[in-house]
Amino acid sequence: MKIIIIGGGKVGVTLASRLSQEDHELVLVDRSPAALETADGTLDILCMEGDGASVRVLLEAGAKTADLVIAVTGYDEVNLMCCLLAKRLGAKSTIVRIRNPEYSKEANLLKKEIGLDMVINPEQAAAMEITRILRVPSAFSVESFARGRVEMIGFYVLESDGLADISLIEYNQRHPNGSLLCAAIRSGEVIIPNGAFVPKVGDKVYVIGSQGELNKFFRLLGRRTDPIQQVSLLGGSRIATYLSWECKRMGMGVKIVEQDHEKCLRLAETLPQAMVIHGDATDHDLLEAEGIFECDALVTLTDRDEENLLMALSAQRAGIQTVIAKMNRPNYIDMMRDFGVDSIISPKDITANMISAYVRSKANSQGSAVEHLYKLLGGAMEAVSFTAGKATNFLDTPLKDLRLKPGLLVGAIVRDGQTLIPDGHTKILEGDTVLVMAKSLFLQDLNDILR
Repeated sequence: MKIIIIGGGKVGVTLASRLSQEDHELVLVDRSPAALETADGTLDILCMEGDGASVRVLLEAGAKTADLVIAVTGYDEVNLMCCLLAKRLGAKSTIVRIRNPEYSKEANLLKKEIGLDMVINPEQAAAMEITRILRVPSAFSVESFARGRVEMIGFYVLESDGLADISLIEYNQRHPNGSLLCAAIRSGEVIIPNGAFVPKVGDKVYVIGSQGELNKFFRLLGRRTDPIQQVSLLGGSRIATYLSWECKRMGMGVKIVEQDHEKCLRLAETLPQAMVIHGDATDHDLLEAEGIFECDALVTLTDRDEENLLMALSAQRAGIQTVIAKMNRPNYIDMMRDFGVDSIISPKDITANMISAYVRSKANSQGSAVEHLYKLLGGAMEAVSFTAGKATNFLDTPLKDLRLKPGLLVGAIVRDGQTLIPDGHTKILEGDTVLVMAKSLFLQDLNDILR
């Protein structure tokens, strides 16, 4: 595909890096030479200096024959103008990143009037991901597939679980359940487990299934499944606003600490159900005095990764079970995990995942389309969902009779609204949603799972 990315910031460069690995023809456009310098030196793409909202620049970038134009500058209005002009010039599809909550509310109208194919709000998407983690206190990550019918939950194996030091087949014989342990990370290595796999204490593992079956699985482990009651948010960002709305919907109490006085006033007006505290979120005495650490979960949402790191570590030392930190810098994300904070939210990575899934689906619009994409361990592993269609070559064939590629697992199938954990006798039928776990295979079509 011929793809033009307008905006050489964190999201634009992350997206260009991912898509450059998948054999697309890429052009990255930005007004700043400094922003393009890094991408030009590290990626095999064409970098072009200019204003993406200029007709001349769009024409030079090839908008007339572009399969996709993605606008991810820091300005909503510029992104909208870029996509409007690109569509008028002949671009087949357009994706726009917007951050203003008012524009987000009008996403469907914008799609219709401007001809947008996809509207992404990174802050809203990040808030929804945090919400899923808050719903499962034992998890460090929760990813949803097939419109919420399948979830993939990441957690650490504890000695008290009864899951450690016995094979998965033995554990499932002792504790029958409708979930599947589909991936494990041990000493930095990604493992696609089979029935003989033996989890160890400290392993990071991922389990998939329906919400009901996963709740049953965690009860079998003796893990906490009761809902969180009180959440503290450090930083009054847009994510905090979206997250507060979701917390209210789920019946959770919210406290927000924000240093900017004017922003506090706006938050108090927008979020009357939340307690808004004016103060420095790095002031430990303030946090103690306001009872910020007397909560079930704490989320750090300031604009500075360093502050989020320090506050997350302070919350851990205070004994808060669920600590979630917003991070953007990859080196800080690795540092957080070294310190034991694994619930990390990166809006730029969430945005890149959503756009990557869309690109793969458009690149293979005649086959079994990619619906959702989630990357683990810096992209070393992917969870990808597809819809099986007429072009799927192995419909109605038992999985045991298929020659699947190594490093791959068919983890779940959704059929007629029901979630199935497949075995060797399971057949994939037309219309099924199929969730596949794969190690660095860049799957674009369901047929790609075969050797």
